[in-house]
Amino acid sequence: MKLFFYLAILLFFPLNIFSQGLRFHGNESLINDRTSYSVFENSSPSFSEKLIINFNLSLLPESNVGYILRLKDTNQNTTYNLMYDNEGGDNTVFKFNEEGRNNLITTLFRKEELANCQWVSISLSFDLKEDSMILSVNENETKIGGLNLQEKWKPIIYFGRSEHVVDIPSFAIKNLVIKDKQQEYLFHLNENEGELVHDSKGKVRGQVSNPVWLINNAYYWAPRASFKSKNVAGLNFNPKTQDIYFFDRDSIMTFNVRTHNISSKKYANELPVKLRLGMSFMDKTDDRLYAYEVYSEEQATAVTAAYLDLNTLIWTSETVDRLPTQLHHHNGFYDSDNQRYIVFGGFGSQHYNKEFYSYDLIEKKWNLLSFEGDKITPRYFSSMCYKKDENALYIFGGMGNDSGDQTIGRRYYYDLYKVDLNKKKITKLWEIPWEGDNVVPVRSMIMLDDTCFYTLCYPEHFSSTFLKLYRFSIKNGNFDILGDSIPIRSDKITTNANLYYNEKLNELYCTVQEFDANDISSVARVYSLSFPPISFDELVGDGKNKAMTYIWLVVILAAVLVGIYLFYRKKSRVKTDINSLDNSNLALEAREEIQRESFSRRDQPNSVYLFGEFTVRDRNNKDITYMFSTKLKQTFLLILQYSIEDGISSQQLSDILWPDKTENKAKNLKGVTLNHIRKALSELDDIELIHDKGFFKIVLSEGCYCDYMRFSEITKEENIINNKELIEILTRGKFLKNTEGEIFDSFKQEVENRSETILQMEIESRYAQQDYQTTLLLVETLFNIDSLNEEALYYQIHSLTKLKMTDQAKNKYLIFAAEYKKVMNENYPTNLSSLLNEKELKR
Repeated sequence: MKLFFYLAILLFFPLNIFSQGLRFHGNESLINDRTSYSVFENSSPSFSEKLIINFNLSLLPESNVGYILRLKDTNQNTTYNLMYDNEGGDNTVFKFNEEGRNNLITTLFRKEELANCQWVSISLSFDLKEDSMILSVNENETKIGGLNLQEKWKPIIYFGRSEHVVDIPSFAIKNLVIKDKQQEYLFHLNENEGELVHDSKGKVRGQVSNPVWLINNAYYWAPRASFKSKNVAGLNFNPKTQDIYFFDRDSIMTFNVRTHNISSKKYANELPVKLRLGMSFMDKTDDRLYAYEVYSEEQATAVTAAYLDLNTLIWTSETVDRLPTQLHHHNGFYDSDNQRYIVFGGFGSQHYNKEFYSYDLIEKKWNLLSFEGDKITPRYFSSMCYKKDENALYIFGGMGNDSGDQTIGRRYYYDLYKVDLNKKKITKLWEIPWEGDNVVPVRSMIMLDDTCFYTLCYPEHFSSTFLKLYRFSIKNGNFDILGDSIPIRSDKITTNANLYYNEKLNELYCTVQEFDANDISSVARVYSLSFPPISFDELVGDGKNKAMTYIWLVVILAAVLVGIYLFYRKKSRVKTDINSLDNSNLALEAREEIQRESFSRRDQPNSVYLFGEFTVRDRNNKDITYMFSTKLKQTFLLILQYSIEDGISSQQLSDILWPDKTENKAKNLKGVTLNHIRKALSELDDIELIHDKGFFKIVLSEGCYCDYMRFSEITKEENIINNKELIEILTRGKFLKNTEGEIFDSFKQEVENRSETILQMEIESRYAQQDYQTTLLLVETLFNIDSLNEEALYYQIHSLTKLKMTDQAKNKYLIFAAEYKKVMNENYPTNLSSLLNEKELKR
């Protein structure tokens, strides 16, 4: 059935929806850390009559001036380049040049014009027969001739830094196509790691150094900003100005999602509303931020709603009208056409609410709304959105009961209602069964079309828990879980989270606001995720797997009608059976459980990670790995390696890193490098580079976390099996992944040998405990170290079989056998039937 799922993707989703892109480190980075992408690294194909290069370009806020693309014609000894200049007053300039000789095309755009679109369409079309070319930027075309082009061209194509050209703006590209009339090379640029670039057929074509693969931005939520207030505060997003507002009684802080700038301003006058829940809504037309409380225990003359003029920062009182009870976790929508604000649901005075109320901005009072049709049971913790083309509200899920009386207990709802504001009618669309931990959605959900909606859900009955992004089918409630998780502490009823969609930047934003024990002071955090979001399977799929997907699609195309029939027959029988998840999702569940139980060690402030990608996070939890150039990283890792014991001597450090330098030269280089390391480490607390008795050493205090140090400490203990922190460290990724250099070979080998031994024992233990999900996760980790580990294959096949996932077991066997054939140049001697018929696992 998985094949039919792939077919459905082909039929119902354009392939480029999963195209993500490649981001380039530009002039903001050291020269050696800037990104360089050679499109055809080993051998460039020959193009006849035409050469067309199309791609989408995203210009990042910090972009200034530099070269985006270079094309070399070795036969003609000619190089062309495409240059970007953002420093020309009100204009942005694209220049197409014959490098070192003259400018051929200059195209001007007003900065605002390009700032309002996330991706710019670029096309360079060379007519080799007519000796002309057309440069197209967002369909703005300029044609030139007389380039002395030949009818055949084997171009050398670079993006970013190349050879002596080091001035690079900060930019990203996606959907790269290079073609003539006979051939086409398509690059989705959706790798998630490494330096090799595959074409759409899965073949390695190019190579990139210092890449930032944007597909990760569609899976990993990126922390963008944080705010604190000693008073009750509120949050909202203004898509018109691209600002997220955090406001309290004294001032308003603004985070611009495009520039990432944060500013704070005092109000011109006092906020007239005494904030308790910090609720708000935006009037984008009049540039107003409304703060309101549906209920207040203050005297009847106390203001319950007011608006802030975002241009003058003057508050104006709106009303003293209020509802009869407090409504925690209610939903709200501002109906700008009718100048009213509609709320639904909520909890207060030990009762769940089922009513719709509307605050009229003209009459300045609350009114009860009435609807016909289906009834929505009293609830709070629901999710709501507005669909403009239908003039309808959609309400999903929540928690409550039929009577509304909190004292008789509560139910979790997984249902969807449509509230037609024209007909004043409510229609229940579906209700789905649920398995596993109960979850509640956040207040807002995103519905961009007629197929699905997105919302964040979390099990609010745990103190330390996680938000997950869900995509639900509007038709039947089938759902997928996308992206990684976001931590949230849900102890206080005032704690809340919201989901926003930014059409201009094609991003999702999650805001999390956590209140302290006094329900007054709070901390708010902002996260971003590229849209459309992806699942774990889509993240880890490599070019070869994608190519196999396309091959399978072609093979089963003739069986499409039968496949669709079987697919829907099974769907109608099992509906949203969560147990149908494949082993990648099962492994992900195990990973998430481990992360929940040891969250404080996962991507926390003041931390250094050597397992997986080398990563350093500063005291504000910002990733500052970019501060460690190749030489700095080598030096830092070398000192850290020896810091387990007494450290490394100054002479030994020089001999390893600068063996070909004179003593004075090596000393100078060493001094400069160590100073840069100390500067980078100054961004963290409780870690320092010291020099004591002729030895250099990295010293960490309790406030700084290093996974390698903890690995070394834990593995010295007597009983290390079932140690959750150790499992978390190992499953983060291969030790010093993508960190090359002979000087680390023995270091990596030592750690991998210890890791392999531990993983083998853990796999055996977890399998004996019938914890097959974690077994699969550990098997994947072991394969990262030893791709031909037969014991890991045995446990993988048997775990999948125990989980009744025989198709996945067959697939994993075929993948292993193919890898065995590739490495050993002979067929794998044991067939799948023999593996499955084994009474005992191989020891």
